[in-house]
Amino acid sequence: MLASFTGGELMRVPPQGLSLRWFIAFFQRQDLVDALLMSLRVASVTSIVICVLGMMAALCSQALSKRLAIVFQISMTLPLLVPELLTAIGLLFFLYQIGLAKTFLGLQMGHILIAFPYAYVSIVAAFRQIDPAMEEASASLGASGWETFRRILLPLAAPGIVMGAVFAFITSFDLYTISLLLKPVGGNTLPLALFDFLTYEFRPTAAAAATLSILLSALGVGLIQKIVGLQRAF
Repeated sequence: MLASFTGGELMRVPPQGLSLRWFIAFFQRQDLVDALLMSLRVASVTSIVICVLGMMAALCSQALSKRLAIVFQISMTLPLLVPELLTAIGLLFFLYQIGLAKTFLGLQMGHILIAFPYAYVSIVAAFRQIDPAMEEASASLGASGWETFRRILLPLAAPGIVMGAVFAFITSFDLYTISLLLKPVGGNTLPLALFDFLTYEFRPTAAAAATLSILLSALGVGLIQKIVGLQRAF
């Protein structure tokens, strides 16, 4: 972050003076700006989809017996057990078979698959902490299953859901290997664009891009604090 504010021509710490010139240079590079927007788009869709799938999977896990629930949870976290490179290669072959290779949809599917376990662990933990008596009390008072979910379960599990969404966003935003093999023709995510940039130029523009990524993560933490509070989320 210090290197991104340098007034000199090279990345160094301490910086040579203070300047915002490299942030301006970043936004003047259309390829980097396009890559940033694409990363934000993919990460945002990933977060939304994973929140929905994570809640469905968490509710399914609770409905199973203890033994089946353990098997189910292991299956939900399987992408963590396989090296990302092997997952990317397998996905590439699969997407070619169904005609979605090198498309935005194929890239999106890859990001959802890889980021899902990180969010699922947080979401399922949030639902586990809810006392089953809350559901029983809601049902005894005449609430339907949907009303119980909307007015009881969802508010109580909100900290874990928001935390899962942030985990999914950060994981997706930073994915490199999956993006490298599945990216659409003519499209780049920010990690790929930065790698291409550093191949030919070693300038503080890359440090400015990294600083923006750090600020996005800090914004996510601030969002959790604003919406649900860090104490409840953790």
